[in-house]
Amino acid sequence: MSKHHDLFLKQSYSDQYDNYLRSLKDESLAVWDHVVLTASNEAQALSYKYQLDSRLKNGLLNKNTKYHIISDPDGKRVGSGGATLNALKYIHDIEGTLDGLRILVIHSGGDSKRIPHFSACGKLFSPVPRELFNGRRSTLFDEIMIEACGVCGRVGTGMLVCSGDVLLLFNPLQIDYQGAEAAVFSVKESVDSGVNHGVYLRDDNMFVGEFLHKKSKDRLKKLGAVDKNNKVDIDTGVVFMSTPVISELYSLVDTDEKFNKYVNDHVRLSFYADFLFPMATNITLAQYRKETPEGDFSPELDQARTVIWKILNKFRMKMLCLSPASFIHFGTTKEYHKLMTEDIDDYRHLGWKRSVASNVNDPGRSYNNSLIKTGAVIGKDTYIEDSIIGPDCVIGKNCIISSIELKNARIPNNSVIHALKLNDGTFTVRFYGLADNPKNDLYFGKEIGEPLWTAKLFPVCDTVEEALDTVLSGRRAERYTSLCESFNQADAVAITEWRERLFSKIRLEKTIDLFEKRICIYDAVNGDIPNDDSNITKKRLSDYAGELKIDSLNGFSNKIRAYNYLAAISGGKEKTEYLQRCYHTVSEAILSCGRNNFANRIISKDSVKVSLPVRINFGGGWSDTPPHCIENGGTVLNAAILLDGKYPVEAEISKTERGKIVFSSKDNHSSSVFTDIKELRNCGDPFDPFALHKAVLMSSGLIPDGDITVDELTEKWGGGFHLSTNVINIPRGSGLGTSSILAAACVKALDEFFGVASDISDQCRTVLCAEQIMSTGGGWQDQIGALVPGVKLVISGKGYAQDLEINQVNIEKETVNRLEKRMCLIFTGQRRLARHLLRDIVGKYISSDPDTVYALKEIQNIAVLMKYELERDNIDGFASLMNKHWELSKMIDSGCTNTCIDLILDSVDDLICGKMICGAGGGGFLQVMLKEGISKRTLDKRLDSIFADSGTRVWNYSFIV
Repeated sequence: MSKHHDLFLKQSYSDQYDNYLRSLKDESLAVWDHVVLTASNEAQALSYKYQLDSRLKNGLLNKNTKYHIISDPDGKRVGSGGATLNALKYIHDIEGTLDGLRILVIHSGGDSKRIPHFSACGKLFSPVPRELFNGRRSTLFDEIMIEACGVCGRVGTGMLVCSGDVLLLFNPLQIDYQGAEAAVFSVKESVDSGVNHGVYLRDDNMFVGEFLHKKSKDRLKKLGAVDKNNKVDIDTGVVFMSTPVISELYSLVDTDEKFNKYVNDHVRLSFYADFLFPMATNITLAQYRKETPEGDFSPELDQARTVIWKILNKFRMKMLCLSPASFIHFGTTKEYHKLMTEDIDDYRHLGWKRSVASNVNDPGRSYNNSLIKTGAVIGKDTYIEDSIIGPDCVIGKNCIISSIELKNARIPNNSVIHALKLNDGTFTVRFYGLADNPKNDLYFGKEIGEPLWTAKLFPVCDTVEEALDTVLSGRRAERYTSLCESFNQADAVAITEWRERLFSKIRLEKTIDLFEKRICIYDAVNGDIPNDDSNITKKRLSDYAGELKIDSLNGFSNKIRAYNYLAAISGGKEKTEYLQRCYHTVSEAILSCGRNNFANRIISKDSVKVSLPVRINFGGGWSDTPPHCIENGGTVLNAAILLDGKYPVEAEISKTERGKIVFSSKDNHSSSVFTDIKELRNCGDPFDPFALHKAVLMSSGLIPDGDITVDELTEKWGGGFHLSTNVINIPRGSGLGTSSILAAACVKALDEFFGVASDISDQCRTVLCAEQIMSTGGGWQDQIGALVPGVKLVISGKGYAQDLEINQVNIEKETVNRLEKRMCLIFTGQRRLARHLLRDIVGKYISSDPDTVYALKEIQNIAVLMKYELERDNIDGFASLMNKHWELSKMIDSGCTNTCIDLILDSVDDLICGKMICGAGGGGFLQVMLKEGISKRTLDKRLDSIFADSGTRVWNYSFIV
């Protein structure tokens, strides 16, 4: 095909698809009133119903259209014409008329004799190698519905008839139906293609003059059917009949007597041979009566044709030549194989690809709704659909594998193999050659004395595995079936259910692969998760997540991402529940490395007081937060500072009488006595003024599990105690790590009080545990920033136990003085709580949001570079890195700045050369670097001139070296 041909069809198809999606919701667009699928038997009809119900349930079909599946009466083959009359009578019985209706009939009741592996479920729902918007693979039915959607608004009322084994691609804007009583759709194809198909011969008035079926090249040329480009008008099987035409057809069956006369397996009317020929302008009655029927010639057929001629010969059919267009016929097994392997790249402009709804993409092979296990050897140009291929399988070249699970199997070249479940619960595996024609008597090239279609060659067993082993090994079976018999006895619904289960299984495998490869979950949800069968997907994924153990990092990583993914495709309470499971897993990992039970400790001091500084973070903040630090480790550069020369965080503990534990918070002016162990274990209320106190006791191992009372505990300890905390002159939400540092002060005080020997890493981990118990989350940088004086670069490795490597920055005193002189803390006047923000950022990281993942990596690099700049006494270089970090922080959380912060920074922009937030941002403190020669007083005056008494001002601080 030419480049312009492909581009035209690509855009036309895209427009059609968009129009189809709009039609699902926009009630102003013309839609079909009735869509009828014809089926060969009740089993096939049930399979079709299953597929339609699934699409309707999930919003993939217009709900204003009525859908019907009509099988041939009494299971007898009545021909495509008989099926059409059956459909018209069915619709008329429902509506009482055919007037004003738009009816789409898709003839799909064949036995698919030439592609036997589609016989049971019908060619209509055979795969098309393209993904729909919901991640599912398309089928011929879906493609026909998309194309027919564009036709609906271009023609009047009446009936559009399509063949269920043909994919016609065209632009409906080319349809000019005005003034026609009926119309056939043709496409231009080479004369070579016309030899194997029906060809229309147009008369001088643009009507169909003759039908030329499988004529030679010379004959087609002699009859004038070949144009100057050596092309012919191919019969696509798509026909439109206006209301007057279908009303005349209905007159053939408007009584039960007439219906039984014309709709039966003896007359076997053909829609194409019996209903179209009478409307051709150059066909005579004598020629019509000789036309090859769908069944056999008979007096009854001849009489029927005489009647049909009288009612239809007065109508004419317009020939609608669609060009550029494509006509794809799902003909024989060999043609289908070629289409899905060699020819598939020719249709890339339509979105066709070799791997659709499958877990692998393997050049030279084609996979459709299939799961290919690592280790399987697949020959070139093999096509696999609706199957699972085990790791020990070896499959030859040029094969079709369909609807089967293969384990340790060897499949020879040029084979077709697929499984069928039969109505009695047994199974057969049909195994034949790619080039075998079921109408002939050859099986893998050897004569068998009867047509392959009826030869009983395929074993019937209790299981698929047994049937597969029998047919491949050549062992004898007690029972055999044929292609024909197994088609008639097939459990077609079981085939469809297998496809659905497999699709869900593949989706699960692909989803897990997303976790392994850290692909962005947001992209996956929007482009890779199906909207239909979501309940199945959720159930399987939830079961998978529940079974994962966190005794390995891989299990932990997949577990949190599975729950996060489930939250992303859920809503309401279900979404909240999955998020809670995700964060509970993180908490469980952190708590697994917490302290053992210290309930048997003895109070060793009467009182202890711990005073700590706050911290200022320079670089790497967020990288210390679980689960990032668990999976990657963290890198943070920070410093301990005093405010107004004072230690602003205090924890004091003193011994009291047994039987009670007292908590007080001086800055909150709160105090409470606890005598109930249950109250001490309740740490999850964010409004509880003593949630932190309780969580520290829990994380320190002082409150054991099990049935114990406060009296019993304090008796073991040798007394009760009073834990008092105080945060001096620091606003809440300061961004200076106050909450974590307060917890660290409590941990340190309790350890001294009970005589517990603990190092810095252990104390930091204990605070991490406390924050998980409180459900506030948080990392380790705040507490270590205060517990260790000076400017330090702190690094942790991956793992649950965050062992910290502390590297003091080798910084000269003069550099410290210059840094204090030029670096300013500005309070924004705003307070922001980090609880929900932390969940948001952690959620973005777990979701593998690319900006977040990139920024978290880069800020750690910047932290290291900052250390080097300080050691080199390069304050301006340090300030430049602050600015880069600020931009990365905004990438992690766009809410770290806001109108007020932007105004503060903009108002002092000419005075500063570096800027950064002190915590999560959105409030609290900012840190800025003054330009050389600018004083803090100048900065403070500038702020006061703009923000007056709002609280926005420069604060006095000093480093602890």
